[in-house]
Amino acid sequence: MQRTPDLASYLQSIVDERGKSGLFILTGSENFSLTQSVSQSLAGRAALVTLLPMSLEELRGFPKAPRDFFRVLLNGGYPAIYDRRLKPGEWLANYVRTYVERDVRQVLKVTDLTSFQTFLRLCAGHSASLLNLSALGASCGITHNTAKAWISVLEASYLLRRLPPWAANLNKRLVKTPKLHFYDSGLLCYLLGIHSPEELTVHTHRGAIFESWVVSEIHKAHTNRGIEPRLSFFRDHQGTEVDVLVEAGKRLLAVEVKSGQTVASDFFDALAKFQALVARKDVEPVLVYGGSVSQKRSSGSVVAWSEIQDGDWTGTGRGLDGSSNASQAPASSSFQRPWV
Repeated sequence: MQRTPDLASYLQSIVDERGKSGLFILTGSENFSLTQSVSQSLAGRAALVTLLPMSLEELRGFPKAPRDFFRVLLNGGYPAIYDRRLKPGEWLANYVRTYVERDVRQVLKVTDLTSFQTFLRLCAGHSASLLNLSALGASCGITHNTAKAWISVLEASYLLRRLPPWAANLNKRLVKTPKLHFYDSGLLCYLLGIHSPEELTVHTHRGAIFESWVVSEIHKAHTNRGIEPRLSFFRDHQGTEVDVLVEAGKRLLAVEVKSGQTVASDFFDALAKFQALVARKDVEPVLVYGGSVSQKRSSGSVVAWSEIQDGDWTGTGRGLDGSSNASQAPASSSFQRPWV
């Protein structure tokens, strides 16, 4: 679609003449040009569907999809890797060279490829961290405004996203800077130079990679069902932080993310502090961790990484697998289905 910008105008006349919906499906990997063409020529005549890298549930539709925690994070969720049974590192290297360093760079009109490559890898190193545009720009020799423009286009191309801070008036004690997250953990691992599950196991960014993966999975739980995600994070100036806040219907899910494979006694500390600060009855604490056993505790729900798709992240009463939570979970627990 992005290579034939006149196509939208041509289709507009056909759609208007026939007066039917669903006649054409248009695809394009370059969101910026596609959105511009649709908004100019097909406004009111088209619906836009965002296709992110595959969720864990979609990934399991492939017969040889990985089941190991670290392999899932390392491989990521781009369909071509599984459909063509390609080596993730090789495919991601080509993806970065052809799409990120060519198409995205052309949109940005970047002439210094080295600076852009450095910026992209610095962003990977700051995934799951507060976004400091001035520091990122200074590290690769560009201005704050240039860094802001580059981030905006990378976000529009669905490579990364800015997670906003929770909007609440708690005596102005909250951090107001967004956090940076990559949509695909495989791309994130590649940019960080991680090439094997063994490397990822001991890597200093392991926790950050897993946190970005969880944020992405929750985001996909919404967008794959046509629901606009309302995600944020909480952090105050005393250092209390909750990794993800999910406004799901009438509930507020407070989600802590830990890559450890066993549940430590202090994993719920930040969630307890958050509940005490906000004093809201609709807060449901959730811990997503790198272990294999989901369970219900007095302090909140413990969710194994491999069962993240089973929860009702959207507040619609159904898990991500399409089954109804209401018929299987007790009334005291509206979030989990198989974890009680």
